[in-house]
Amino acid sequence: MHEKLTYIAREMQAQGLSRAQTLIVAAAAGLSVANIYYAQPLLDLMAHEIGIPSAAIGLIVTLTQVGYGLGLIFIVPSGDIIDRRKLIIVQGLLLATALVVVATAGAEVTLLAGMGAVGLLAVLVQVLVAHAAALATPAQRGSVVGTVTSGIVAGILVARSYAGAIADIGGWRAVYLTSALLTVAMVGILLMVLPRQPVGKNSETYILALFSIPGMYLAELTLFFRGVLALLIFASFSTFWTALVLPLSAPPLSYSHTQIGLFGLVGLAGAMGATCAGRLADRGFGQWTTGISLAVLLASWGLIAFLPFSIAVLLVGVLLLDFAVQAVHVTNLSVIVALHPQKSGRVIGGYMVFYSVGSAIGAIAATAIYAHFGWSGVSVLGAAFSGFAVVLWILSLLPTFTERPARVVERTSE
Repeated sequence: MHEKLTYIAREMQAQGLSRAQTLIVAAAAGLSVANIYYAQPLLDLMAHEIGIPSAAIGLIVTLTQVGYGLGLIFIVPSGDIIDRRKLIIVQGLLLATALVVVATAGAEVTLLAGMGAVGLLAVLVQVLVAHAAALATPAQRGSVVGTVTSGIVAGILVARSYAGAIADIGGWRAVYLTSALLTVAMVGILLMVLPRQPVGKNSETYILALFSIPGMYLAELTLFFRGVLALLIFASFSTFWTALVLPLSAPPLSYSHTQIGLFGLVGLAGAMGATCAGRLADRGFGQWTTGISLAVLLASWGLIAFLPFSIAVLLVGVLLLDFAVQAVHVTNLSVIVALHPQKSGRVIGGYMVFYSVGSAIGAIAATAIYAHFGWSGVSVLGAAFSGFAVVLWILSLLPTFTERPARVVERTSE
C-alpha cells in the first residue's frame, strides 16, 4: 500500500495532479470542513453534559466560526511563503489534537477553547484547495478545483448526519474522537501522496504577505469583482438556509428537525454543479458559466417563494439555488487562482473573507426580515442579493471593466 501511494505521488509531481490525487485531496477537504458542522446537531447534548447555560449554548458554534475566520486571515496566506505540504501535515496533526481536547473536555472553558481551535485549524480545507490549485496544470485547474469543492460540499452535507448517527451509538464525545482518528489517518495518506511544491526564493515576509492581500483585491478589478460576487451569492445562499427552519418547523408544516435536515441532501446538486463549472472554466467559458449560473440563482427564488404552498416546487428551487451557487463559486476560484497561481493562498484567503462576510450578512438579515415580513420577505431579500450579482456581471461585460486590469498589469511590470 505504501509503495503504491508513493508511486502515485511521483507520477503526479511530474504531470500535475492525477485523478487519484485529486480525489484524495477532495476527501481530505471534506473531512476537514466537516469538523465545523459536527456540533450543530449535538449542541443540546454538549451543553447538558458540560453544564453550559442554554442562553450561552450558541457560543459553541460562534467560537468555531470566529476561529475559522481568523484562520482564513492568518493561516491560509502563509502557504505562499512556506512549504504548503509541511503546513498541511502540521495543521492536520494540530487539528487532530484540538479534536481530542474537545472530546475530553470536562469544563466549559476547555470545550469552548477547543472548539475555537478546531475552527482555526479547520481552514486546512482552504490550504488544501490552494495547494491543489497551485499544483494543477492550467488545463486541469478548473476541473481539479471543482472536484475538491465537490468533496467540501459532500463533507458539509454528511457532517450533520454522521454526527447524529455516531452520537446515538457512543455519545457526542465519540464524534470528535472518531474524527481525530480519521484526521490522523488522513495526514498519513497525504504525507505519502502529496507532491512537494517548491516555494522558491522569496524575500517576502509573513507580515508583508498578509498586508499584500487587500492591495491585490483593490488593485485588480477582476479579483475584486469575483470577491464581491462571492459576497452576494453566499449572502443569498445563507439567507435561504438560515431562514428555512423557521417556516418548516412552524404550523401548518411543523416538520421535525430530522425532516428539515433531509432538505440538505438536495445540496448534492451543488457538488455536481461544482464539477461541471470547473470543466467549463478549463475550456474558457468561465464568464458565461458565471452569467448563466447567476440567472439560474435569481430564477430559483421565484420557485423558493412557493413555500409553504408547494414543497415540490420549493425542492426544485433549492436544487437550482445550490447548483448555481456552487457553479459560480468554483468558477470564481478558477479565475482568481489563474491570475496568481504562485499566490493562491493569499487570493483564496482574501476571497473566503468575502464569502464569510456574505454568509454573515445573509444570516443576520434573513432572521430579521422573516420576523417582520415572513417567508415572502425572505424570498425578496434572497432575490435582491441574486439580482445585484446579475447586474454586477452585466457591468463586467463593459469595455471599461476589462481594460482596467490590463493597465494595472502594465504598471506592475514596468
